[in-house]
Amino acid sequence: MSQRDRETPAAKDFTRPESAAVHGGSQARMGLTPPVVTPIFQTAAYELPSTAVAAGIFDLLQDGHAYTRLNNPTCDVLEERMAAIDGAAAGLAVASGQAAVSLALLNLCQAGDNIVSSNELYGGTWNLLANTFARFGIETRFVSPEDPANFAAATDDRTRCYFGESLPNPRLRLFPIEEVAEAAEAHGLPLVLDNTMLPYVLRPIEFGAHILVYSATKYIGGHGSSLGGLIVDAGTFDWDRHAGRHPLMTTPDKAHGGVVWTRTGRELSGALGRSSYLLKARETLLRDLGPCLSPFNAFLLLQGLETLPLRMRVHGENSARVAAFLHGHPLVEQVLHPSLAEGEEGARVRRYLRGNCGPLVQFEVTGGREAGSRFIEALRLISHVTNIGDVRSMATHPASTTHAQLPEAEQIAAGVTQGSIRLAVGVEHIDDLLADLDQALKAI
Repeated sequence: MSQRDRETPAAKDFTRPESAAVHGGSQARMGLTPPVVTPIFQTAAYELPSTAVAAGIFDLLQDGHAYTRLNNPTCDVLEERMAAIDGAAAGLAVASGQAAVSLALLNLCQAGDNIVSSNELYGGTWNLLANTFARFGIETRFVSPEDPANFAAATDDRTRCYFGESLPNPRLRLFPIEEVAEAAEAHGLPLVLDNTMLPYVLRPIEFGAHILVYSATKYIGGHGSSLGGLIVDAGTFDWDRHAGRHPLMTTPDKAHGGVVWTRTGRELSGALGRSSYLLKARETLLRDLGPCLSPFNAFLLLQGLETLPLRMRVHGENSARVAAFLHGHPLVEQVLHPSLAEGEEGARVRRYLRGNCGPLVQFEVTGGREAGSRFIEALRLISHVTNIGDVRSMATHPASTTHAQLPEAEQIAAGVTQGSIRLAVGVEHIDDLLADLDQALKAI
């Protein structure tokens, strides 16, 4: 074996997510001394050595790069690294978390189909499913995940998937992954789960989820500087076994020359052949709609991903301390945080999260909307921001921002009241965070 071909740690498979976060993904080979840090391949296109190679790439006969809207070496590493962290077959990087949700579901559905979704969702996702998808002719049937049997009850022969958020923002009640995954398998459906709030902390594939989506803008990046999204395929769903349920995957697709995606995925070697589902998403929806991830943003997200396990540990520790502080405060009426869950929900928290309850806390102050406004405007250390996922702590008022477009009944179903405050707890010193919360509460 030559020095150029020798195996490096970045080329190995890692079973432990802490190591995968640093070393996962196939680094680009550059002579005898390959780079330690993944380079930015800031290019739109790639020089093709021959017309035969070009034809092979475009006809899906071989793996390769032709145009960055489809794939890019920097994005490749991000995709492979996140798949390794989740114990999945493959990943697909896109421009934002909203693009990830859109492509993941449109890859399965067409006009006349329906999705059975949890009603405990981020406001932007609810609007996407309830209104934008409806204009495409795709119905979303919203059900409460409090009773997992609701998913099966809402299913018919045009249902194409189940959808939910692993830790709904801002309801913060863990999704019953195992129960809904079991119902999904029984009906020949994949369970698509948004795991944005709990990357590394929760590996939903271990509990039966088939497809994961992420807003990489949040905790995967951790710095708030770069938009991005990821779709991760476990590779465990048997499309051929349930071919009648999934014609988009198992019948000829005229959008790409009549290929059958399950067959083509098995025949294609390399990274693109690890997931028929993501191959279809890449070669049709990403190609046609164009929400590709910038190579520069992929590079920045990779920098954050390397420290994801360390950051999530501190986020979890701090949020638990914050939740306990608020839970005993006389000016706080209610606190939502997984560490406070009891009964069946508490058992689920202990099984899925193994001690780290994630970074978010939601609470309701005494005095309603006006008191909530006074609290937020009195904060000094904690920033007033509608985003989440930075190393810095952030607070927002969901009823007037992230969930403002929802009808009031849907806001309540999502866990949002007029006095609700959502905290994305950062990695600052816990004593400074508690002092800021205490002085802001006194201001209401």
